[in-house]
Amino acid sequence: MSQSLRDEMDFRALVGDVKPLPQRNRADTGPQRQRPSEAQLARRESAAERLDERNFLSDDFVDLLPPFDPIEFRREGIQQGVVDKLKHGGYSVQAQLHMLRRPLAECRRMLFPFIQEAYAHDLRSVLIVHGRGRELDSPANVLRSYIAKWLTQFDEVQAYVSAQPSEGGLGATWVMLRKSDRAKANNRERQQKRRG
Repeated sequence: MSQSLRDEMDFRALVGDVKPLPQRNRADTGPQRQRPSEAQLARRESAAERLDERNFLSDDFVDLLPPFDPIEFRREGIQQGVVDKLKHGGYSVQAQLHMLRRPLAECRRMLFPFIQEAYAHDLRSVLIVHGRGRELDSPANVLRSYIAKWLTQFDEVQAYVSAQPSEGGLGATWVMLRKSDRAKANNRERQQKRRG
């Protein structure tokens, strides 16, 4: 008797009286969700329009960055050591935004609330994955060039650098956000407790 025949017999002995499940063409997804009403759709559209009105990110002309050059920015007063630590992955990813293969206008609409919400939730280090093109005018490189421009338009952004190869390399950007007033107050309180 061959080994494969013995294995088959052993397998059948182990499974015994098991019966196959009935085949269905559809997965059971639970109760069907109702489509949003016209009023709900109108409210969503109105909220999106209000958010877009507040979005100050410029979609004007941008100089294209060379596809193989890392990007780096830091505001005056930010120590180079902070930028170096950011560059070398010294901070944990607190939130990520993936914008691969999305139209530029959609990326603009995604980035604005992402940075605003990250700051509102006291996040300090976030990663934006945008891709990078191999050619100077490829779509990914256009987005990368706009990301570099847009991030400088946020007061909340203290610094940004291209990510390490293990985190997406030139196709991703680490962003360091400034501390919110609430985070600064919490920090002062902790320091006073240590002293006292």
